[in-house]
Amino acid sequence: MSDATLCKWKAKYGGMTVSELRRLKDLEAENMERKRLLADAMLDNAGLKELLAMEAGKHHAFE
Repeated sequence: MSDATLCKWKAKYGGMTVSELRRLKDLEAENMERKRLLADAMLDNAGLKELLAMEAGKHHAFE
């Protein structure tokens, strides 16, 4: 491990207890899962908007 890595680690985690570090790890994992779920929802939303736009175009073409 480089000295720079050790210094960054100490600056970030140096004053934390083991239980605080565990809680931080759990929160980071929860945050990543929420970000994944949000990204999935946004993709679903974009797909539905595209589908609606295509359907609206089809209906408009027949009028």
